Parts: sequence; C-alpha cells; structure tokens
Amino acid sequence: MSDSARPKPLFFIVLGLVVITLLGYGFRKVLFPPEKADKPEIITADDLRQASGTEAPDPNVPTTVKEYTFKPSEKLPPLKDTSAYQPLQERTVKFALNVWAGWAPIILQNGGGAAGKTWTTPGGEPFKVELVLIDNPVAMRDAYASGNVHIGWATLDMMPLFMDELKKDPRIMPRVYQQVDFSNGGDGIVIRRSASKDPQHPTIADLRGKKVALAQNSPSEYFLLNALVNGGVQPAEVEFVYTEDAFQAAAAFNADKSLAACVSWAPDIYNLTEIPANHMLVSTATANKLIADVWFARADFARDHPDICEGLVRGIFEGMEKMKTDAGKKEAAALMSKLYSIPENDTAGMLADAHSTNYAENREFFMNQNNPANFERTWNTAYMLYRKMNRIKQAVPFDQVADFSILQKIADEEPFKSSRNEYQINFAPKTVSTVKAEGSEILTKVVTIVFSPNSWDLRKKVTIREGGKDIEKLYDPNVDAVLEEVGKLAGQYGAANIVIEGHTDASMKGQVAEQMVKELSGNRANAVKTELMKKFPNFNPNQFVAEGMGWTRPFDSADPGNHAKNRRVEIKVIALENPE
Repeated sequence: MSDSARPKPLFFIVLGLVVITLLGYGFRKVLFPPEKADKPEIITADDLRQASGTEAPDPNVPTTVKEYTFKPSEKLPPLKDTSAYQPLQERTVKFALNVWAGWAPIILQNGGGAAGKTWTTPGGEPFKVELVLIDNPVAMRDAYASGNVHIGWATLDMMPLFMDELKKDPRIMPRVYQQVDFSNGGDGIVIRRSASKDPQHPTIADLRGKKVALAQNSPSEYFLLNALVNGGVQPAEVEFVYTEDAFQAAAAFNADKSLAACVSWAPDIYNLTEIPANHMLVSTATANKLIADVWFARADFARDHPDICEGLVRGIFEGMEKMKTDAGKKEAAALMSKLYSIPENDTAGMLADAHSTNYAENREFFMNQNNPANFERTWNTAYMLYRKMNRIKQAVPFDQVADFSILQKIADEEPFKSSRNEYQINFAPKTVSTVKAEGSEILTKVVTIVFSPNSWDLRKKVTIREGGKDIEKLYDPNVDAVLEEVGKLAGQYGAANIVIEGHTDASMKGQVAEQMVKELSGNRANAVKTELMKKFPNFNPNQFVAEGMGWTRPFDSADPGNHAKNRRVEIKVIALENPE
C-alpha cells in the first residue's frame, strides 16, 4: 500500500477517541457510580431505638383529581433567598396555612381568611391575622424564609426536611409554640387486594416488592416509611412512585393497575375503598398519634413580638373550645368553604379528619417525657427515617425548635389549669381471640428481648468475669431500648389493639409438656406488658393483650435451632374494628 493510501494520523486519533468513548459509556456505572442519595440505607432496629402495564381507570371512583403526572425522586430545592420579615402593616400577622381540617379553629376564631377580626395580646394590645393559603410546602417555606409570611405551617414530621436550609439563617429558625391537631382519619394507605398474599387480610408486609404511589416530602411519605419499618419491610424493598400531591397519588392508583397501593388523603382514600377490589390498609383513625400539625414563627418575629405569639396561642385554644359546639362547627365549615373554595358539605365532612389538641394535650405533646408519641420522639423518628433515605443531613436537636414557654406561662390560668386530655380511646377488656377475630391485623413487628432460658424476668442479671472481677450485668442490656421501641409504636397507633406474643425455643421439645412451654411464653408476653405500663403510665392497659405461643413458630423456619432468637416477643397491631 502506498503512503498516500494509508490512513492519516488524525484518523487513528479520532478512532481512538471513539473507542475510549464507547468503553467509557459501557463502564459508566463503574467509573461514575450513581449518587448515594438515590439509594435508601438499611434501617436497623438500633436506628429505630435511637429515634406492568396500565389499564383503564375505574370511572366510578370520584377521586379529587382525574389527571396526574409522575415525578422523579428529589430533595427539596435550596432556598432562593432569605431576608428579614416584612414589617407588620396595621399590626397584621400573615399566617400561612394549607387546605386541611385542622385549621378550622383559627379560621373560626379569625372569622375567615381576611384580616378583619381584632385579636388581643395578653396586655390588651390589638392585632389582626391574615390567613394566607399556600398549599405547596416548598412555596410556603420560601414565602416564610423571604419574610412574606410571619407564621409557617407543617406537620411535625415534615419539619426536619426544611431544617438543612432554615438553619443557615438564624433569623428564620422556626419556633414551634403549639400543636393544632392530630390527623384523625384524614390520611391513609389503600392497597389492592390482588397485591396481597391473603386478599381478605392484607398487611404492610404485602407491600414488599410492590409499587406505591405517594407525594414525596410530605406526611404521606413519613406515614408510609414509618409503617414499612415497623412492619419489617425495608424502604429499599418497595418502589416509590412519586406524584405532585396526595390527590394525584389517588388518581394514579385508580388509573394504573400496576400500582399496588397509594398513600393519600380524605375523601379519596374512602372513595377508593368503596371499591371491593381495594382495602384500607391503615389510616390515621388507627395511627391516630402519628401525624401532628403545628404552626411556627420565625425566630426574629418571635423575638420582636412575643406578645403576639402568645395571643395566637390563646386565641387558637379559644377557637378549639368554640369548635365543640354544633354552631361553631357549622360556622367553621362555612368559613372554610369560602377560604378553600370547597363546597360547604365537603368542608363539614372534613372536620372529623382532624382532632384539635387542647391545652392539656399540648402539654402532653411538648412536655411529657413519658408520652410515647411526644414532640421529641416524633422529631427524632422523622429525622432518622429521612436521613436513612439520604434526604437530609445533620440533625437539629428538637429543643432548638420546640418552644413550650407560652404553655408553661399559662399553666396556672383558667381555663387551661382545668384542661384535661380529651383524646382517649376507650378500650374494652378483650381476650386475644376476640381481638384477632374482630380486628384487622395491620403489621407485625418482631422485637428481640434475649430471655434467659426458663425465665421471663426482663431484668435478670448474671455474674460474669471481667477484668479479673466478678460483676453483675443484665442478661439483655437492650431491654429499655426495646421497650422504648414498642412503646413508641403503641403510642403512634393509639387507636389500635396491641397483641404481645411471647415465644420460646424448642430445645426441650419431646422432654417437657407443651402446656408448660405455653405458660413460659405467656409469662414473657405479660412481663413485657407490665414493663410497658411502668414505663408509660398513661397507656390504657386494655389496649394490650398478651398471649403465649410456645415453640410453635420459630423466628426462622429454616433455622429452628437458633434458640436465642426464638426466645422473643412479637408485637401485632390490630385495628379495633374489622373494616370488611
């Protein structure tokens, strides 16, 4: 071949670049692994203790919206800017809220959304309140940070998602003074019976390996994450399909039969479950102390106007009292209808979706360390879950946000002094068989308390040789952490029966009577119940039933000889009434 016919050097350079590019593309996942944020981490027991194709939609289901779009997983966007708050015009506070039943007391107390009615501070100074409707939590956060509103809204579980940005500017650090409600049936998880192992009795475990539609960075996500982890399902085992909001999640579920479940709000969750093929897996009527709504003031506003913050607390409590009357409820529904642009019949129906938390219940939430569903435990649980989802970074301690100074200040005044907790469930005494027959199991949580052989003493001590000395140690040093974990679960599912099942190992099978083994396992279950009552004295004992299972159900059927794991306790959450 002549020199003129040979390829020029430039040809080989270009060829080499093409080869390198192709190789680089082929090995792109090795050379440039995906971001860690795309993969949720494994959530361990220690973490908890420390804190196909589509089919046509069913046209008979009246979901709130008919159209929906899916969106990719993402962190909250960074704040565009922060600034000092806008000065009060005619002493008018701008209070952000969303379309939710829990705001009924302040809407009633304010006479609607406009700044019309005059509020007063403890010193008698007048001020007004303008209710600013901002449904999108990111838009609300940005309006709050830029100073366009003085007061923000959130469910407490959402607030850790805001903190990576809010903590950068001390002027906008939130001060949470008051809880306004617990969601009381307004949120729920709906599952297709066809996606369940037992279509008549679906449980959280049925979501493993399935697709679930929900709104990201919202109470829906916290609700689902909490239920999954307590049901022994890792978030990584479930495919989250995100929509813009909870109403779109319901519409997507109704239209796309590849979705096994959705997390949404009333009325959609109830409309969906009127279809026999669907089942309400769990709602906040059962997990009634899981999602708490709060309002918070900017730190600079709270510093400059502590009297107005106190006036808001007092006024909202007064609105809660008015809501106890039929006339108050009727007026609130009419005002909500106007503010929310929703028919009055619908707003009246919404009122039952939230339980307004009075003064005594606020004290329980903010200040009672023995309350298993208090501010601190809710805050820490949300932080743990979202950090494991790689959604947030360094935790902000709860006491840098919670401010119960106003609750303390008014403690000895009437009507606050005489306030009593009105959010109590009356559990009738029932046997285990009755609870299981009448109720619907939601989830099973396996907790391991390492019992000494033949013992049900949770605090049994053993003598060991350590450092040349004989010292006494608890047989299981993690007992208190496990009790905390179980107590928190029982507190969150405050309207459910909790079945405590004790188990034994089968090391003496064939040598001792099975009835003796059932008694031992029953004693273990009752020991856990007794300790829970000591640790959380406000629990109703009738919420819990204990049962001894003996050795009939080893922890791992493939490894029945693992005696330490078999000496365990399992916790079942049972809805009070079977919805079928």
